[in-house]
Amino acid sequence: MKISELEPKQLWANFASLNAVPRPSKKEEKVIAFMVNFGKSLGLDTYQDEAGNVIIKKPASAGMESRKTVVLQSHLDMVHQKNNDTVFDFATEGIKMLVDGEWVCADGTTLGADNGIGVAAIMSLLQSKDIPHPAIEALFTIDEETGMTGAKELKGGLLTGAYLLNLDTEEDDEIDIGCAGGVDVSAFREYDLVPTPKDSVAFTLTIKGLHGGHSGTDIHKGYANANKLMNRLLFACTEKFGLHIAQIDGGGLRNAIPRESVAVVTVGKGDEAAFKAEIATLTKHLKHEFAGTEPSLTVLLETTPVPEMVMEEEEQADILRALYAAYNGVYKMSQTMEDLVETSNNVARVQLKDGEVSVYCLTRSASETSKFDLANTLRAAFELAGFEVEYTGSYPGWEPKVDAEILAIVKGQYEELFGSTPNVVACHAGLECGLLGTHYPKMEMVSFGPTIKGAHSPAERVNIASVQKFWKFLLAILKNIPNK
Repeated sequence: MKISELEPKQLWANFASLNAVPRPSKKEEKVIAFMVNFGKSLGLDTYQDEAGNVIIKKPASAGMESRKTVVLQSHLDMVHQKNNDTVFDFATEGIKMLVDGEWVCADGTTLGADNGIGVAAIMSLLQSKDIPHPAIEALFTIDEETGMTGAKELKGGLLTGAYLLNLDTEEDDEIDIGCAGGVDVSAFREYDLVPTPKDSVAFTLTIKGLHGGHSGTDIHKGYANANKLMNRLLFACTEKFGLHIAQIDGGGLRNAIPRESVAVVTVGKGDEAAFKAEIATLTKHLKHEFAGTEPSLTVLLETTPVPEMVMEEEEQADILRALYAAYNGVYKMSQTMEDLVETSNNVARVQLKDGEVSVYCLTRSASETSKFDLANTLRAAFELAGFEVEYTGSYPGWEPKVDAEILAIVKGQYEELFGSTPNVVACHAGLECGLLGTHYPKMEMVSFGPTIKGAHSPAERVNIASVQKFWKFLLAILKNIPNK
C-alpha cells in the first residue's frame, strides 16, 4: 500500500508534503516558509513572529461562532537521525516513507511523525470546508526538539483561545496533563597531547546496534547508552594495558539515547592479543547484561593506522573517571504519580579530539529543585576532573491541573467514542505546554496524539489505525467545545 492510499487521505497527503521539506531543529527556514505560504494560500490570517513561530487563524464554521476559541499546537522541527550505513542528506532530501504492515516508517532515518502528524492534522483542519469547528488559532512552534526556543520566545497577547490542544503525545490512549522540565548540562576541557608510544598498534573500537530512543519517554526502559558503554571499555582496558586514546565520537542529539560510539585507541604490540581477548570478554559481559533490551548490541575492533598523538596519561585517567561518574538514566521516581520518572539524565554526546573534549547532557525533571540537584551532581563530577560546566536552555515543567474544564471535555469524548477510559498521565518528555503556560497562564491545556514508537531514532514509526483514531478523536473534541 502507498502512503497516498491511507485514510484520512488529506492528513497523510499533508504529512507527505511536510516531510518533503527539510526541517531539522535550529534550521527551520524552509519549513517556516512552507507553513507561511500554506496559510496565505488558504486566504487565512497568517503571522510569523520574531522567533519563527507561525500562527494561522481560521474563523469558526457556520453555526459554531459562539463556541470558545481553541488553539491547536504542534512543532515544525524534527529530530534528524540516521543509521550509519544509510546514505541520506537531511539538508536536501525529503524523508523516504514506507508502509510496513500496520505502520508507517522511514528508510533508515527518523520519520518525523513526532510532531509531523500533529502538524498535518492541523493543516487538514485549516483546509477543511465541511468539518464543524470553533474558531481555530493554529500555533506552529519551532525548535522544540533542541531547546523549545519557539515556545520560550512566544509573546503573550497573540492568542485568544480558552483551550490549547497540544498534539504531541505518543500513545493514543493517553491524555497528558503534565510533563518534565529540562536543562542542558555541558562540560568542556582541554588536554595535552603527547607522541604515541613507540611499538604501538592502533584500533578503531565501535559500539553500535543499540536501541536508542527518546531520552525522556524511553529513559526508564533499560536501553544501553553507547557513551557509557564505550567509557566502560576504555576505562577497563586503560587499567589493564595502558591503553591510549586518540579520539572519541559518540552519540548525537541531547534528546536521543546514544546508539553508537567510535573511539580510536592504541596499545603496545606486546599487549595486542590480550587486548583483543579482553574486548571479547567485556563484549560477552555487556551482551549478557543487556540481553533483554539490546539484542543487536555489537562491538567491533578493527586495526587502523597509528595516530601521531594521543591523550596525556594522567589527564586521560581524569576524563575517564569523570565520564564514569557522570550519572545516566533514572535518578528519581515520582512520589505522587505511580511509575512516572521524576528526574533523569542522558549523557548524550561525547567528543574528544585534538586536545579538546566536550560532553553534552540533558537533565529532565518534573521538579525544578530535583532537576538542579542532578545537574549539580554532574557538575561536581566534571569539575573535579578540571572541566568547565555550563547550564543552558533551562525550561520549566508543566504542572497537572486535574480539575481543568478541557480535561473533562476531552476525557468525556474519549469515553463516548471508544467505550473505555483513557489514561490521564503526566510524562517525562518535555512538552511545550509548560512554557506556553508562562505566556498564557489562564489557558487550559491538554496533550494527546497517535501511537508513535521509536521517536528520535531511525526505528521511528507511527501506527496507521492509531492515526485514524486520533483524527476521529480530534474532530469530536472540536465539535463539542462549549459556548463562551
